[in-house]
Amino acid sequence: MSKKSLAQELLRGLPGVDRLLQDTAVSPLLDEYGRDLTVEALRHSLEQTRAAILSGDLQEGVTDEMVVATAVTWLNDFLSPTLYPVINGTGVIVHTNLGRAPLSQAALAAMQAVGQGYSTLEYDVAAGKRGSRAVHAEQLLQRLTGAEAALVVNNNASSVLLMLTALCQGREVIISRGQLVEIGGGFRIPDVMAQSGAKLVEVGTTNRTHLRDYANAINENTAAILVAHHSNYRIIGFHTEPELADLAALAHEHGLPLLYDQGSGAFLDTAVYGLEHEPTVLEGLEAGCDIVAFSGDKLLGGPQAGILAGRAAFISPCKKHPLARAVRADKMCLAGLSATLTQYLTGRALTEIPVWRMIARPLAEIDAEAQVWAARLREDGVAAEVVDGRSTVGGGSLPGTSLPTKLLALPHANPDDLAEALRLSDPPVIGRIQDGRFLIDPRTIFPEQVDILLETLLHCAKKSTTD
Repeated sequence: MSKKSLAQELLRGLPGVDRLLQDTAVSPLLDEYGRDLTVEALRHSLEQTRAAILSGDLQEGVTDEMVVATAVTWLNDFLSPTLYPVINGTGVIVHTNLGRAPLSQAALAAMQAVGQGYSTLEYDVAAGKRGSRAVHAEQLLQRLTGAEAALVVNNNASSVLLMLTALCQGREVIISRGQLVEIGGGFRIPDVMAQSGAKLVEVGTTNRTHLRDYANAINENTAAILVAHHSNYRIIGFHTEPELADLAALAHEHGLPLLYDQGSGAFLDTAVYGLEHEPTVLEGLEAGCDIVAFSGDKLLGGPQAGILAGRAAFISPCKKHPLARAVRADKMCLAGLSATLTQYLTGRALTEIPVWRMIARPLAEIDAEAQVWAARLREDGVAAEVVDGRSTVGGGSLPGTSLPTKLLALPHANPDDLAEALRLSDPPVIGRIQDGRFLIDPRTIFPEQVDILLETLLHCAKKSTTD
């Protein structure tokens, strides 16, 4: 029989969708996925089978079981989540690509409590009428920062955009050339200012900006002075910028607000734990900034959020602006953020918030854990050792600074192959490669992940060695 005749015979033998729907093997699919998705899966399977026959890749009779099995594979692939947990062994604490700050148990519990039912998101129980979501977390932020007012939106880019739109639209905003930053995802301060309708007025040079540069740029059309903390890069060498307090005095002398994009949301002093000092939210407010904008999911250690804290006279227009509705925070964010802020107010941030627990973790403790892991792997025949290394904060914070750590190192003939096998495992394990070794930093590993981590390392290391 010719190839063409064989292909025609095989095509004629393919089952129809209606017949397959009567197959007992399809009944569980109908129950689990519904008729529409099941039919689509069967059609995909039949199309794939026809293509294989016509290309000559399939030269045997096709059974109903084969078609159904391919349909099941399609359903599993199509419905598999694209957002799922990974084990972060990189040592980057606030890893932007891996979801930034892991949440505390209190934050997760608060989010589950409001997420699984109804809540007081916009309802005043005492008054028995509609309330405002703007009140949630505001009292905590006021107490924590000493600010007159606060507003939570969905991320810090939104908070900066809202602040500039509400307060500066159609007027000029003065900023140093050395602060025209771009952060991850292409977020550029000049683009945000343009989108807000504010006119950018650059002063100074890339490396040196003086107070007089700001003073000389102030005119009747000036709406504000903006300071953007360059949290994701460093200027080294011949560099000068005015202090926040001096800029605040200048702005207030001319009846202008000083707006500060602090970014990282730090409330604790990073220098205490061996890092360079990251300017805190409180320092910005104490220096006289009228609004400080910062993230909830960086060094604050909470859910993704953008926060404005400062003087009520400037926060109030932001609350009332139409854009505030477009960038508002949802109930999950507000619940998780409130729980996180409570941990700062009650003095439990270092022990309960994962970001700070990792930053503050003693080197000796990390070393002891890495030694135990290495010993367990060596007992099972996998070469493992403990080497010196550095952990980084990440998330666009504290560029060029790091913490000493101990790394679990797996020497390998082809570490890229091992890294790929680990990435494709369940759950994926993400580490880093250096000097021909695959490295895992215990600093960013949670206790409940240790057993599955070691099992996965053992399996992938042995498999990649024998392949």
